[in-house]
Amino acid sequence: MKKRFTIEDLCCAHCAAKMEDGIRKIPGVQTAAVNFLTQKLTVEAPDEQFESIMDEVVALCKKIEPDCVINR
Repeated sequence: MKKRFTIEDLCCAHCAAKMEDGIRKIPGVQTAAVNFLTQKLTVEAPDEQFESIMDEVVALCKKIEPDCVINR
């Protein structure tokens, strides 16, 4: 499954790059992209693991940028 999400309050491109790198390292993630300019996150992962992977993605992003919100 591949889904795109809107990110709110992502403050800099450096944080976006750190998020993208971290998300790609989560087991099960096939592809991940964070676009700072459009404030979008795209994640591809197996259907049966998608929700648990997204929980990890949200936790990772909160650790890097505490104010950001991923609209699921």
